[in-house]
Amino acid sequence: MSRRRRRHSRHLIARLALRLSAPVRTAVSFVVVAGLLWGLWAFFLSPLTRIWQGVFGTVDYPAEFPVRGIDVSHHQGPIDWDKVSSAEVGGSPLTFAFIKATEGTSLTDERFEENINGARRAGLMCGAYHYFSPGSSARRQADFFVSRVQLQPGDLPPVLDIEQTGDLSGRALRDSALVWLRLVERHYGVRPILYTYHNFRSRHLSSPVFDDYPYWIAHYYVDTLRYEGRWHFWQHTDRGRVAGIRGDVDINCFNGSVYALRQLTLKEE
Repeated sequence: MSRRRRRHSRHLIARLALRLSAPVRTAVSFVVVAGLLWGLWAFFLSPLTRIWQGVFGTVDYPAEFPVRGIDVSHHQGPIDWDKVSSAEVGGSPLTFAFIKATEGTSLTDERFEENINGARRAGLMCGAYHYFSPGSSARRQADFFVSRVQLQPGDLPPVLDIEQTGDLSGRALRDSALVWLRLVERHYGVRPILYTYHNFRSRHLSSPVFDDYPYWIAHYYVDTLRYEGRWHFWQHTDRGRVAGIRGDVDINCFNGSVYALRQLTLKEE
């Protein structure tokens, strides 16, 4: 195309643009701006909205899983377990509580005995969890846990909370976790629960052998839990508020009925 023809074409386009009515130009501008805003929302802001809700204290409780519970440690301070047992979360009563017992090979949570005895007296189903230290012997950690935790009939199974790899390779971490799980299962006669985050499980504990253990998944600020596998408990927020506890507390739900939850508990020998 010659320069003269190109200039002529540009002039025609300019005249057509000038002939467009003001409402049409406004509508075109609106569509362009709306498209840009939608793209900004879809690709940058939407993934963060659930996190913002947690930061600013807005918590949604999954309505399809009404059997709810909490997990606590000394970080919650003194707890009024009578108030907790009569509290409601998202319109449902609290049914169970997991309580931190031990960590590594020598640390006992300073409020463990107080919390588990208080929760039992209040009528909640209780479980005790161990925070795993990848830098310590798994056998020694299992021995330490069973020496500190006396579970009773009606209690939930013990829990292995594993969130760090330390200096262990993937295989070494899996082997260590299995040592703890098998020794603790042998002691209590019930299969322990495995707790970890969604991404940690996918990256480090995806071996099928772990599918044999009830899974307690931590996955925050999502509307729906999209985990391709069987799970029993879902820790869906760390920003819950419950009567009897000062400040934030983790809220969990059970994937089943209260009857199914009781089927997991330790039985009379």
